[in-house]
Amino acid sequence: MTDTETLLTVIRAAGAADVPVLLWGSPGTGKSGLIATLGRLDGLHTATVIGSLREPADLAGLPVVQPDGSVILAPPRWARELVEADGGYLFLDELSTAAPAVQAAMLRVAMEKVVGDLPLPAATRIVAAANPADVAAGGWELEPPTANRFLHLTHQPDLATFADGLTLGFDVATAQRDTTALRPGNAADRGRAVAQVLGFLRSRPQRFNDCPTDPGRGGGAWPSPRTWHHLQRVLAHLPDGADDARRAAATGLVGDAAGLELLTWMRHSDLPDPSLVLDGVIAFDPDVRDDQRFAILTGVASVAVARGTADAWAAAWEIVRQVPVDVAAVAARTLFTARPADAPIPEAILDFEPVLSRAGLLGA
Repeated sequence: MTDTETLLTVIRAAGAADVPVLLWGSPGTGKSGLIATLGRLDGLHTATVIGSLREPADLAGLPVVQPDGSVILAPPRWARELVEADGGYLFLDELSTAAPAVQAAMLRVAMEKVVGDLPLPAATRIVAAANPADVAAGGWELEPPTANRFLHLTHQPDLATFADGLTLGFDVATAQRDTTALRPGNAADRGRAVAQVLGFLRSRPQRFNDCPTDPGRGGGAWPSPRTWHHLQRVLAHLPDGADDARRAAATGLVGDAAGLELLTWMRHSDLPDPSLVLDGVIAFDPDVRDDQRFAILTGVASVAVARGTADAWAAAWEIVRQVPVDVAAVAARTLFTARPADAPIPEAILDFEPVLSRAGLLGA
């Protein structure tokens, strides 16, 4: 189970990474109260949409005929209020008791932040809540496409937080446990996370895309390109030492098996910070394992592309050229497609001409 501090840390990181969260828990455990508390602590508007009380049109927009005969999808009031507030929390409550058609209508809201024809502000943080089907009144199993869009967390209230809430107030009790400082998610943080995820997938390609065939497992967390991308973004915000939060994020996005394998690989891979490798602060060792070399190079390429300077781009090529082409091909393609306008073509590109040609990146 996820304790309060870990839960808050992962919700914060997911919000910063723009990844929707789904809180699982028995009725009456305070899921909706927690999100309302976070909204008050952050000074943000909170909009609550109860899925079991809604129709698909309440999320996709109501068709309204215009004087010229055209039709627009008019957004509901809660969506307009989020726009007026320039974002905040959108809490999609009772997701598992919503009919499948309503769940489907929620997908565009959760992933694209669009309600009808109205885009929600980029700062909108999506959090949903659900009761397990065996304890939900009229509950449905989540369809795999719905489940795969969320970071799944178990909400397990602890007695100490509850006691503090009764005596001090729940806002104060929550704030006392909301103390983890997140990483900013800058180029170095993103490069490190890219290295970790892609390095692992290089060594465990069978974990890249594994949709469960068992209907009971499809409604939870499982690995797909989408959830690996989500995890990379969330990891970029989680600080060193936040092991419980990393575990909750990994297993909540790609499932227990893939998530725990990733964390084990990360623990034993001992990857250097790719931004420090790019800057020459840490020397690149080309003799490490192939999966480690692959991870370091993809991280270096990610940081160089994010910086967008000719110097960073050229420095990345000097590192990439030290590794056999088959291992460095992905990093080489990434660098080539993001060449700054003022960057001269380095000699190292000649080593990758066959790879770049096969990828259609070199003209005839």
